[in-house]
Formats: sequence, structure tokens, C-alpha cells
Amino acid sequence: MTELIRRTPSEIILPADKLDYLQKELTNVREDLIDNKYIIEARTVLKAGGLRSTIGCYWNAVVDDLRKKVMHRSLDLFNKEMGKNVKTYEDFQNNITDNDLIEGAYKIGVLSWEAKKIMHQARETRNIFDGHPDSSDPNLFKVLNMIADCNRYVLSQEYPIPIINVNDYITKMDTDTYDKNELAVEQAFVDLPEVYKNEMANKIVTYYIGDSISTRFRANIEFSFPILWRVLPKEIRQQIGKRFDKSYIEGDAETNKKAIELLILVDGLRYLSTTTRRLIYEPKIKFLEEHLDDWAEESRIVKELEAYGSVVPDELVGRLVSALTLTFVGYKGSSYSYSRTAFYSNGAAPTVSKMFEKFDNKSAEEFVNTIKTNQKLKSRIRGAAQLNRLRTLGNIILNKAGIKDSVKSFLEILVDDKQTKEFYHQITD
Repeated sequence: MTELIRRTPSEIILPADKLDYLQKELTNVREDLIDNKYIIEARTVLKAGGLRSTIGCYWNAVVDDLRKKVMHRSLDLFNKEMGKNVKTYEDFQNNITDNDLIEGAYKIGVLSWEAKKIMHQARETRNIFDGHPDSSDPNLFKVLNMIADCNRYVLSQEYPIPIINVNDYITKMDTDTYDKNELAVEQAFVDLPEVYKNEMANKIVTYYIGDSISTRFRANIEFSFPILWRVLPKEIRQQIGKRFDKSYIEGDAETNKKAIELLILVDGLRYLSTTTRRLIYEPKIKFLEEHLDDWAEESRIVKELEAYGSVVPDELVGRLVSALTLTFVGYKGSSYSYSRTAFYSNGAAPTVSKMFEKFDNKSAEEFVNTIKTNQKLKSRIRGAAQLNRLRTLGNIILNKAGIKDSVKSFLEILVDDKQTKEFYHQITD
């Protein structure tokens, strides 16, 4: 016959086998909580059949654990998220409700969304059965469920990774002891809540474009900012882009130069407005147009344009493609020392090739349009060496998938040396 444990004839009856199951569940917690005073007390009252008191004791263990985890994670962030001013454990006891504790723990990453929901249910269970003595007696199933949920979502879970203090971390970046371990830096950033990522990103930008930054600090930012950028939500990237849009029109050339350098590191120009990108790209394209055949300048400016990325405003794509094509093709010449007849910037050519490899359909169409309409290019490709260089660019585009049929048909004629006459015929006015 199953042994029964009773407190009084009117109170709940606990089958001994169920009691054993509950006692085992009480140990399904982290090792450091086995001797927790609240859990010990829960065991004691459970043995006496006090299910109502067991619920209260167990909830106290959960609240105690959440408070400590929040303090370990980041009191500063908890206060920011919840609009509080908690400094000590006692402040939680005196000023923070269990509801706010759960919500704050969720917002700073101590609890998952699911854990938050379940803990609110457990809180209601405690409020009903331990907070209101006139409520009905909880049944064994209710107690077991609450204990299992609290164990699964809180008391068996390890402490979360502490959140770095943004100001302290940035201060450390301006020292020789800053650890440039990519995995460590990524871990520090990836675990930051969005509000801290936003603060970190914007402060780094502010320091980088400032006029009093040390070379050491600048180098550490250039190492760490791309890592931070990878884990930034799109909304923060867009906010930084809008911030730069606003500051660019203020006309501080040195500040703008530094901001562009930082955004280039992360392919961040794509987050700028079309107007700002036009202001950035147009002077560079114009410079390349005006310094055709100045090999040193071609090499320098083409590398700058390549670093800017492929987010050229649509109205400038044609000019850029035309300037790059002329730069790559070069001109026919002669030399007393060498037998070469193809003259072009050796420094610019490899970069132009890489840029052509990233062309989209619009760029490919502008390449065809340049060949058909640019008189200087038409004149230059009358030379065999120059035509062969143009064919090199054509082959790069032909190797791309998805180009339009009209573009493909024209380029196939261009690259086929057996159809040279047909090609010249097609570009003759």
C-alpha cells in the first residue's frame, strides 16, 4: 500500500513516491545552489507537506538568483533599460518588484523571451498560493510544474557573460595593453545589447574623427571597428550613415576625410544618402577624367575609388566606367628602349580589373555605351594592343552570370578576334 504523508486531515496528502520525485527535482539546479538557504528551506517544508510554503521558498531562490545574475551581467544596463537606480543587492529588495526584475533581466539578456514568459507564470503562482493565504491549496502537480520551470529556466542556468562597460572598454583601447585578439574582441561586442552597441559604435566614430586621437588609439579602432560593425543591427548602421550625412555638409574637410576612411573599412558608404555619395564620388571621378595618362595619379585615384566600394550613384556610373575603361586601355606609343606599343598605368590596371569583376548590369551596359560613343576610346582602340586590352575587360564582364542578352551579344563580337571588322562596323557612327 502506498505510504501517505499528511499534515492535518484537511490538508493535502503527498504520496511518498511523488515526494521522492519532488525531492529529486529540488536537486536539479546548479552545483553552487545545492546548499542555497531558500532551496534547503523548500526541502524542509516539502517533507512536512507544506506545498504552499514550498512555492514561496522556491520563488525566493529564483528572485535571489536573478538579482545576482543581473548584478553580474550589468547593473548599469539594467538601470538604463528600466529607469532605475539600483546600486546594491539591498536596492533590489527595497525598490524593485519581481515583475520589474523579470522584465529587466530579459532586456539585458539574463533571461530569454521564453524564460521571461514562464517566470511571469511562476510569479503569478507564487502570488496566488503563497501571497494570499485564503487561496485554495495548491496541488502537487502545480508545485512540481513550478519547481521544474524554475530549475529549467533559471536555477540550472549558468551566470551570463558580463557586459563590458563601454567607457572602460574605450579607455582600454587607448593603451598599449589592449588585447587585439579577434575572438575576444568579437565576444565582447556580440554579447552587447543593442543600446550598448549603439553607444559603442557612435563613441568610436566620435573619437576617430576627432582631432586629438593618438595614433595608437586610431590603430586599435581600425582593428576593432570592423568587428563591431559585423554585429551591428541594420538600424544602427543606418543611424551612423545619417549622422555622417549631416556632418558632411558642414564642410570640415579633415573630419570628412577621417569619417570616409572609417566607413571604407566596413564598406559603410552604402549607408550614406545618394546626395552624400555623389559629393564623395564626383570629385574623384572628375580627377580621374582630368588626369588620363598621368600614370601615378591614375594609380592613386583608382585605388581610392576601389576602396569606396560599388555604391556609386546611378548618374555617375557612366562617367566612372568610361574613365576606368580609358585608364585600362591606355594609348599606343613607342619607346627607344623597349618594343612595347601599349602604354598604360601598371599600378591602376589590376585595380580596374577587380572593379570590373564587381560590375552589375547597369555598369555592363555603360561599358557597352562607352565603347559605342566615346570618341577618344574609339580612336585609341584602332591600335591592336589597345583593342586587346579592351577585349580583356569585355571577357571579365562576359564571365559574369546574368548579364543582359543585348550586352552579351555585343561583347561576344568584341572579344572574338575573327569578328574584328564586324566590331568596328558596329561602333562606326
